[in-house]
Order: sequence, then C-alpha cells, then structure tokens
Amino acid sequence: MDKEKAYALLRQDRWRVIDQSSLGPMFGALQSFAMDDTLCTAIGAGQSDPTARSWVHHQTVVLGIQDTKLPFLSDALEVLEEEGYRYIVRNSGGLAVVLDEGVLNLSLVFPDSEKGIDINRGYDAMWLLVKDMFKEFEVEIEAKEITQSYCPGSYDLSINDQKFAGISQRRIRNGVAVQVYLCVSGSGSERARLIQRFYETGLKDGTSKFTFPTIDPEVMASLSELLGVELSIQDVMLRFLQSLKGFSGEFYSSALQGEEYGMYEMYYQRVVDRNEKVLG
Repeated sequence: MDKEKAYALLRQDRWRVIDQSSLGPMFGALQSFAMDDTLCTAIGAGQSDPTARSWVHHQTVVLGIQDTKLPFLSDALEVLEEEGYRYIVRNSGGLAVVLDEGVLNLSLVFPDSEKGIDINRGYDAMWLLVKDMFKEFEVEIEAKEITQSYCPGSYDLSINDQKFAGISQRRIRNGVAVQVYLCVSGSGSERARLIQRFYETGLKDGTSKFTFPTIDPEVMASLSELLGVELSIQDVMLRFLQSLKGFSGEFYSSALQGEEYGMYEMYYQRVVDRNEKVLG
C-alpha cells in the first residue's frame, strides 16, 4: 500500500459532510444509490467539494446483479420477505449485503483527478480512515478477503479473521465514491445466516454458471462483538467525524444544493426503473 497517496485523498482542503444516518425506516436504499451518483457527478464536474456521506437503512438486503441470476430467485427472495427484509439491486458490483439499524454506511466521494485515482488507492484511503477511527483499541484491522463471508472481496475488513466491514467503489462521470458498510452492533453471524439461507434456497443444491459464496456465519461479527464494547451508530459517527476532521482543512455540513436536486431526481428515477426491470 502506498500510504502517502491514500492519505492524500483523505487530506482535502474542504470536506462537505452529508449525514443521513438518522433518517429512519422511510429512507430507502435506492435513495442512497441516487445520492452517491449525484455527488459523483457534481464533484466530478467540479461543482462541489469532496463529500463524506453517512447513512443507515433499516431491514434491507442490497443484492448485486449476479444474485438475480440464482436459479430459484423468487424462492430466495421469499426467505428475505418472511424475515421482514426489503431488497433492492444495486448498480455496482458485488453480492448480497445486509443493512439494518446496527450497520453504518459511509461514502467518501472524490473527484477523479487528471491522473485518475488508482482503484486500490480509494480502497486504501477508506481502510486507513477506519483504522484511525478505532486506533485506541489494541487490535489489528486487516484488509483481505474473508472467503466464507457474504459479498467477499479483497478489501474485507476483519479483526482476528472475523469480518465486520466490506468496501466497494463506484465511478461515474469523473467522480469516485468509495463506500464501506460497518457492522457496528448486533450479531454478525445472524446477518450471515440470513444470506446463507438466501443462497441455499436460491440454489437448492443445483448448479449455476455463476459462483456464489458458501457462507460460514462464524467468520462474521460486529465491531461491538469484536471490541467487547457496546457501540452505537452515534458513537461510530462521532469517531468518523473526528477522524475526518483530523485530515481536513475545513469541515462543513450541508444538504444537496442547487443543480444537485435535479440530478438526484434523474438518478433516483433511473435506479427505480432499473430495479423494476431487473426484479420484474
């Protein structure tokens, strides 16, 4: 990892902060994807400062496109419905992820400068930020694939081989959004069991030309479980803001403004249409 290059992404002159972590159950995941696409576009065009956004969604499973190729998809979706979960399909890569009121999501949105932000540099920046947020705990936060977790990837964040977070990235119109979900509280293995049942039901011992993870619920945990302290979303929000402030010159909070509202409406309609098309 080139730490200096990653830190340079965190050290912005001005950080704009959009906090959507306490909007409640009515705030849907499709709105979040439209928000990040809007920010990527505005920041990529130089109309807005780099932005940090936080959000929480209640009882929602975010599926990847590949998940919609399960041979028994409708049966698998029924499993989610029976457990009281909504589901949507995201427009970026990856596989199924569980979001609920114990999971904090963070996005860092940067302009993709002339030279282009190397993919790993964005991931490294988020990893370094998360490490900074929990630096007083004597634990090592590793970034490596936890193969038997849900949505496994090379930037899974884990402590003692138990995953509590996954990082993804979306690039659109000269903007880059680096996103992380942090399982803050609750049971990581319970969340994993839900996705384990989703895949078992969707595959029914059959084969698929796509590869889906074989999930071991024991390899996933929440930060509260791993650190042995009861953490709340607010606790972690505060750590996030303090860490980010340490890296930035100026720091201010704002909602969408000006032309961003029109962009948001367009992107929101686009993700809604796309979901209807994919999920029929």
